[in-house]
Amino acid sequence: MGARLAGVEVHLPERRLDTAEVERRIGPYTPPPGLIHRLTGIASRHVTADGEQASDLAAAAARKLLAGTGTATADVDLLIFASASQDLVEPATAHIVAAALELRCPVMDVKNACNSVLNAIEVADALIVAGRYGTVLIASGETPSRAVRWEVSSMREFLRAFPGYTLSDAGAALLLTAGPPDAGVLATAFTADSRHWGAGTLAGGGSRHPREEEHTYFAMDSARLRSAFLAVGTGVLDATLDRLGLTWADLAVVAVHQVSLPYLDVFAQRAGVPADKLVVTVAEHGNVASASLPLQLVTARELGRCGPGDRVALVGLAGGISLGIAVVAL
Repeated sequence: MGARLAGVEVHLPERRLDTAEVERRIGPYTPPPGLIHRLTGIASRHVTADGEQASDLAAAAARKLLAGTGTATADVDLLIFASASQDLVEPATAHIVAAALELRCPVMDVKNACNSVLNAIEVADALIVAGRYGTVLIASGETPSRAVRWEVSSMREFLRAFPGYTLSDAGAALLLTAGPPDAGVLATAFTADSRHWGAGTLAGGGSRHPREEEHTYFAMDSARLRSAFLAVGTGVLDATLDRLGLTWADLAVVAVHQVSLPYLDVFAQRAGVPADKLVVTVAEHGNVASASLPLQLVTARELGRCGPGDRVALVGLAGGISLGIAVVAL
């Protein structure tokens, strides 16, 4: 028995914020006009409505998925909320999503920054293969726009907050069901170098900084993160493809977590991923955190670039840092 990807959907907030407006909001330090777009290639991003939560985005995507696949709520055996964002520290946001969807199944949160959805796929696959559950719903709601620092007084503060200006809100949902072992999730693999966990943080709300407002904003060292990812290399990706007897050329689509256009190009070249296998979403939609890979799959499907019978790869990069891959037969 294997885990089949029965469907994937996304939900994007209607409100858009273009990069020129982002630059106008930053102050009192004023970055050079056009700098953010030149460095990231991002033209716009999505922003949740006031009062809208991560659970709302996840539930919206899940409703679309359940309706599109004809899946009744009673048929869902397990709900995994997989996201860097969350509504509350306690309880698990999965409970809030389940209540919104009127589910009566076990729930859990899986959290690993921008690899949360990819890790949830591995968890769901393992539980289905073990025979513990037959139908697993993965739902993600990302609201990183709530933690962007707009008030910066110097170039140094601006650079520390800079990755936040790429971030975007989105919801995503995936449905995994039991199926034949030669279809669905063919392989998953991960690696991590946790020595670099401090290179990118959102520290507020945890035991280290439970209440200080200063720690409710993203703080990132972009150069250190980039160097750490390059040092980790692509060995886990190469080994996974070798184990399956595949190359990048055998895949219809290679979805890679996207934080900016320049870094996507650098990573793809280092990994040997052909440019025509990529689905570029970051320019129009920004960095939607763990919803990035589902967004790329949905975009590829809508463009007719992948469909039933095709094999795709999902490549995740996340703070911490971690690197992972899932190869899936649709």
